[in-house]
This record gives sequence, C-alpha cells and structure tokens, in this order.
Amino acid sequence: MLTHVVLFKLKDRSPESVQATKQVLTNMEGKIPVLKHIEIGTDVLHSDRSYDIALITRFDSLEDLRAYDTHPLHEEVKLHMKSVLDGTSVCVDFES
Repeated sequence: MLTHVVLFKLKDRSPESVQATKQVLTNMEGKIPVLKHIEIGTDVLHSDRSYDIALITRFDSLEDLRAYDTHPLHEEVKLHMKSVLDGTSVCVDFES
C-alpha cells in the first residue's frame, strides 16, 4: 500500500474558505477507482507554522497513485487548489 500525504496552506484561512476547500477534496471520495482511502483534516491550532488542510490518501501501488494524479476529477481538484493556495503544497509518499 502507498500512502500519499499533502498539506495545504490557503490564502484565505477563514473557517468558511477552509471548509469549502475541504468539501472540494472530499468530493473525490468514491469517484476515483484507484483511490482506496481518503481522509481530510483541518487544522485546530491555527499557529503561524500550521497548514490549514491535510489530505491523506492510500493506493495499492505507485502506478495507481500515478493514475490518480491524471484522473479528470483530480485534475479539476488541482485547478481549484492552485487558485486557493498560498504558495505551494508539501507532500510525502511512503509505503505503508
């Protein structure tokens, strides 16, 4: 199993904006066959070093992660994320 973790810091860090973006991410659940698990968490500390949203996804293989990356729904999500991000996201991928 491959775990893909992405952290996002938004331009607009208001609770409404964070929830709207969380919903965009949540919308992928059950719609991308290779996506075996998805979890989205929002920051509760709100410190200067905090990221606003964490996305945790799991796949059976690296090939499935690559298929997810180019899936049309994920491409739409990436466009949304580019419009709301304050800079770039950070990620880590590891075998689990």
